[in-house]
Amino acid sequence: MTERHETNARLSRVVSHGGFVFVAGTGPDTITASAEEQTREVLAKMDSYLAAAGTNNNHLLSATIWLKDLADLEAVNSVWDKWVPAGNAPARSCVQSVPARSDFALAISLIAAKP
Repeated sequence: MTERHETNARLSRVVSHGGFVFVAGTGPDTITASAEEQTREVLAKMDSYLAAAGTNNNHLLSATIWLKDLADLEAVNSVWDKWVPAGNAPARSCVQSVPARSDFALAISLIAAKP
């Protein structure tokens, strides 16, 4: 069975199917914040999206992080490393790219398993 959360005409923010949860690329709401603050905000959103789909960050499989500026990588990693539970790091890609909204410092997408 496929479940969709926060769906509109263009996308579903979260899709669950076959024991997997896919979270669309997500940016911050507070665009004037630092990259570190934006990362905290995005990961808090991820917590709520994962919970809505019946999972959490203990079950991450894959993550993609798009950074507007790779100079922010250390700040992003300082928040990321505290958010990912020890021993549960996903396969992760991190690339420099202009996110869909150029005022975002970053955007993150995730794939997780349902426990």
